[in-house]
Amino acid sequence: MFPLKKLAGVAAIAAAGLVLAACSGPTADNSKSSSPSSATAAAPNAGGPLKVAVVTHGSAGDAFWNVVKNGAEQAGKDLNVGVDYFADGDPGNQARLIDNAVAQKVGGLVVSMANPQALQTSIQNAVKAGIPVITINSGEDFSAQFGAIAHVGQSEGLAGQGAGQRLKAAGKTKLLCVIHEAGNIGQNQRCDGAKQAFGDVTTLQVDISNPTDAQARIRGALQSDPSIDAVLALNSQVAARAVAAAKEASSKAQVATFDLNADVVAAIKDGSILFAVDQQQYEQGYLPIVFLKLYKENGNTIGGGKPVQTGPGFVDKTNIDTIAPYAQRGTR
Repeated sequence: MFPLKKLAGVAAIAAAGLVLAACSGPTADNSKSSSPSSATAAAPNAGGPLKVAVVTHGSAGDAFWNVVKNGAEQAGKDLNVGVDYFADGDPGNQARLIDNAVAQKVGGLVVSMANPQALQTSIQNAVKAGIPVITINSGEDFSAQFGAIAHVGQSEGLAGQGAGQRLKAAGKTKLLCVIHEAGNIGQNQRCDGAKQAFGDVTTLQVDISNPTDAQARIRGALQSDPSIDAVLALNSQVAARAVAAAKEASSKAQVATFDLNADVVAAIKDGSILFAVDQQQYEQGYLPIVFLKLYKENGNTIGGGKPVQTGPGFVDKTNIDTIAPYAQRGTR
């Protein structure tokens, strides 16, 4: 068994956000989305090491969710916890993945809740089965209500406000906020928060699964309203499309985004993206595994009924050189 004294030390480091510097960076294959990430499928947790299922709404190949997966798997290696990662962008399929994990009697469950109502029954059934649940990334307002022991993520409304404040301070006057997943409450909260802090905000719905069309829609919005001088993307992949769309439209609009990937790092360096809102999603994968280990072996809880905040942090030209190596290795 992992000594509790040592485990507590790991938790303290992780909660302080320093675990990233301590890790060499995972190199797991992130190409699979709806199958277990480890060689051994989740099994009943009677005796032996703790086994945890992580079930997210990420789509296959999404750079953001690959970092979450990296964090969860690295925590499993560090703490001798079996971690199986599953993902599906369809809420119904995500609910079925949760049901399957419950049927296999996992020792803990980590779930992102972009569409809380679609997952409510499945999560509550897990709680009834005695499986501790930690929610991550989205749905924090429903986490305790559904019976989860903690939520790890960033408050999306506050993050949106922070982005809006930064854009306003940069002298921008009209903002286009691009929503790329219909039904994702967190994205609406980001745009609403930006509007509270910024003022004049228009939203645009695109489909992240059709990037060419998303770029065309952003270009069309900029062409139809030349007064738009800022675009807020809610995803690093959409941000790259927004940069290209602004160039095609000969628009003066500057792009800011949520989340990091290699393209965003390069774009911040060359000035085509003003800043990125970084919710440090590696921690959203890593910390729940630590918390479930402590809960199962020492009865510890975290947060006191409040979310454990992993963001927002902001990455711009002043700190991009520090952050870039971590993004390159898959931990930011």
